[in-house]
Amino acid sequence: MELADILSEDSVLAVDRVKDKNELLHLLADKAASLTGHDSAEIYETLAAREALGSTGLGNGIAIPHGKLPGLARVTAAFVRLAEPVEFDAVDDEKVDLVMLLLAPAGAGADHLKALARVARLLRIESLVESLRATGDPRRLHVLLTAPLPSQNAA
Repeated sequence: MELADILSEDSVLAVDRVKDKNELLHLLADKAASLTGHDSAEIYETLAAREALGSTGLGNGIAIPHGKLPGLARVTAAFVRLAEPVEFDAVDDEKVDLVMLLLAPAGAGADHLKALARVARLLRIESLVESLRATGDPRRLHVLLTAPLPSQNAA
C-alpha cells in the first residue's frame, strides 16, 4: 500500500498553532469527517479511545493517531504539520509537530496494519522528516509524503 493511495492533497494541513493534544485530535477528526463523510464526534471518540490505551506519539516529534470506524469505505489518512509542537505524551516525552492520522474500516485488520507499518517506516527516514519540517506548504508536504522512495533491499 502506497501512501498516495490513502493520502489526498486536500488531506494535508500546515497549522500554525493548536493549544494541546485534545485540540489537535479535534482538528484531525474534523478533517477526517470532511474526507469521509463520517461524524466528527465519532471520529474524535475513536481517536481519544485509542489514545487512552497508550499514546500514539512515536518519538522524534512524530505521532500516528489511528483507529477503526464501522462503515468506513477504505483506509484514509490525513497529515498535519504543526509550526509549534504540542505536548502529546510521546514515548520520548518530546513535543509533536508531525502527525499522520490513519483511519481504517472496522474489519480491515491487514490493511490497517500495513498502513501503520508503511507510515512508521516512512517517518523514520530522517531526510524526509527534515524536509517535512522545512516547509509549511501543504502541496509540498503532500509531494514529499507521496513521492516514490528509492529502491531498498527488503529487510
